Amino acid sequence: MMADLWPQAVALVWDWRFLVAALCTAVAGVMRGYSGFGTAILLAPVYSTLWSPRTGVPVVLLMELFVSAYLLPRAFAFANKRLIGPICAAAVLAMPFGAVVLLHADGALLRRVIGAFVLVFGLLMSSSWRYHGTRPLSLNIAVGLVSGLLKGATGMAGPPVILYLLAGKEEAAQHRANLILYFGVLGVAAVLPPLWAGLIGLPALLMTALMLPVMLVSVPVGARLFHVIPLRWYRRLALLLLVGAGLFALLG
Repeated sequence: MMADLWPQAVALVWDWRFLVAALCTAVAGVMRGYSGFGTAILLAPVYSTLWSPRTGVPVVLLMELFVSAYLLPRAFAFANKRLIGPICAAAVLAMPFGAVVLLHADGALLRRVIGAFVLVFGLLMSSSWRYHGTRPLSLNIAVGLVSGLLKGATGMAGPPVILYLLAGKEEAAQHRANLILYFGVLGVAAVLPPLWAGLIGLPALLMTALMLPVMLVSVPVGARLFHVIPLRWYRRLALLLLVGAGLFALLG
């Protein structure tokens, strides 16, 4: 088996797609370390375009799992667990239903759907629109259900939850901790459906092994930049990257 693994790894590294994936992974790692989100939203459309959704999405889920393990312990104490708990519970329950979509949907169509979600999310974040209503338990659960379906089908749980949580009055540090806790819980639960369905095979594990060092180097860089770079500068760059990733999946 090891004799077969080495040629596959060499072939992946010498493929132009490896360079594109590594560059995007580094950027996503900095985004995740800085803001608490950004990994799946940026990488899901890119990986799905480079390697197809059924390979790319499991790689994104595995990357999320390792990154969450790094960030979660520090964020747990600062997060609003009464708010995040019901959202997480609903999302975990909904994820297996989203995974059914990943298993059976047409790959090209699913890639374009992923790109469209990221593009619309980027445009919404760049606009002045924000949700300013209350956050009752029923709405928390509804947002969690939608987010879980998205996570299972596309690897992205972020768009509805990020737009929802950023409407709160918490300071930036608690917003970041809330997102880290949410993505940390989902990062563990989201790996189980594709693992059960047999989607996490040798190709996904090999690509994860190649991309993970890039991610693990980039996340601490972003975490340090959180205390250095003004939020408005980061925000503009992040929105440009999200729109670009969405167009890449739609037009690729």
